[in-house]
Amino acid sequence: MNQYVLFLIALVPIIWLIVSLGALKLPAHKTCLFTAFLSLLIAIIFWKMPVIDGVTASVEGMAIALWPILLVIVAALFTYNLAVKTKTMDTMKLMLSSITTDKRIQVLILAWGFGGFLEAVAGYGTAVAIPASILASIGFNPIFAAVICLISNTVPTAFGAIGIPVTTLATVTGLDVIKLSYITSIQLAGFIMLIPFLLVIITGKGLKSIKGVFCITLVSGAAFAIPQIFIAKYLGAELPALIGSICSMVCTILMAKLINKKKVENSSNEAEFEKESFEIENTGDVYASKKVTLKEGVLAWLPYILLCTLILLTSPLVPSLNALVGKVSSSFHIYSGNATSTTSFSWINTPGMMIIIATFIAGIIQKLNIKYMAIVFKDTVIQLKTSFITIMSIVAISKIMSYSGMTSSISFGLCAITGSFYPLISPLLGAIGTFVTGSDTSANILFGGLQVEAAKSLSIDPYWIAAANTAGATAGKMISPQSIAIATSATGLIGQEGKIFSSTVKYCLGYVIILGLIVYFGRFLPILGL
Repeated sequence: MNQYVLFLIALVPIIWLIVSLGALKLPAHKTCLFTAFLSLLIAIIFWKMPVIDGVTASVEGMAIALWPILLVIVAALFTYNLAVKTKTMDTMKLMLSSITTDKRIQVLILAWGFGGFLEAVAGYGTAVAIPASILASIGFNPIFAAVICLISNTVPTAFGAIGIPVTTLATVTGLDVIKLSYITSIQLAGFIMLIPFLLVIITGKGLKSIKGVFCITLVSGAAFAIPQIFIAKYLGAELPALIGSICSMVCTILMAKLINKKKVENSSNEAEFEKESFEIENTGDVYASKKVTLKEGVLAWLPYILLCTLILLTSPLVPSLNALVGKVSSSFHIYSGNATSTTSFSWINTPGMMIIIATFIAGIIQKLNIKYMAIVFKDTVIQLKTSFITIMSIVAISKIMSYSGMTSSISFGLCAITGSFYPLISPLLGAIGTFVTGSDTSANILFGGLQVEAAKSLSIDPYWIAAANTAGATAGKMISPQSIAIATSATGLIGQEGKIFSSTVKYCLGYVIILGLIVYFGRFLPILGL
């Protein structure tokens, strides 16, 4: 069959997902399950995929969805639910309010800084699930909390999970990982500076909301971007997002404390400041008179402290421990289309298990009954039953499209249609990859090789175009059904995925268009060392 026809047919599942979620606003678990069957049918009829291969590809996708993706969602929500039931979430609210009651700054600290840190050390949805649930619990509208965390969880994903997306891209393309890391950080630098301002504008519902927080917003972005570029250029892919997010979070908190100090000192202007500070309703007065002791604060945040500690200790940053826990794994031959293909599952060294272990240890230290914690865990699993259908369906779709050749047909069509203007749409290819798979790493595996070949055929530096795939993939993160399902699960909005998608898709389109222009014209700039 003609390749252009196959290109159009391969787009059908993606177009249907966009229409059903964005326009028709159908529940994600229903439309994703239907799309999985539709994708399987299309693969069998038009790509001649054997039925058994299609079924086993789906099973492989569902298995991967269960472990580690759904495990992360269950674990993150379990931690949150336990914090609510034990009232430690109230302590966290008090501590956040002691830093600032300004919604805009709280978003910069939690969604941007803390979310970026979680993405850097763990990935797999933790950067959406945990900050979104905390924001919703301290008074933010749940839909807003979901949207703001999805937008925040874009640029950090390029170097998420200790740099796995970029290191994987370097492996599949044969490119030098340090140079690739540097070029990726350059392409994303502008977005790192702009996104904090976007978050503030969305929070305050207009450009006027920048007033009073311009400097802290600028610092929040610059403190992330500058260290990330420096670390990427000289050390590679593992640490840029980790160091950048920590610097951003620390600088934002310090500036927030400084603003609060000036607020107290400038009592004559206090009323005017309160009017313009976008405070969370009914929290400022209640929390102002309360103090949190060091012990209470540490106990409240203990699950997250232990989580970060465990993930860092078992990451590639500590090779001996990483190798030790990495041995506790299993490999299975699931997909029948490739006799050598195996699917590996790490039973301990995966973010979901780390969250569960950290939460149970913290619970024991907090003197909670293990049986009580187990009941909360069981209730959390029941709470997420429709999310299981959604995410298992989405990952099954990605496996069917990848193994059948549908994904390759999409990439071929885009390359053939655009010709010399290919750099304009190279980020779009990465975004499509993340939309389908929910993963920047998977998008790089799917399209990384093709991007490099396209660059060589057009006599463009392959590092520039390969980096564009990773950068574009970060944009697709905010509209991926998998990411949206995580956000709705964490904020109690299951069934409202369409509203979230409609809210984020316009930002995604703007992101991809601007990035496409940067990639197209940026390749001519010798200052970047290309």
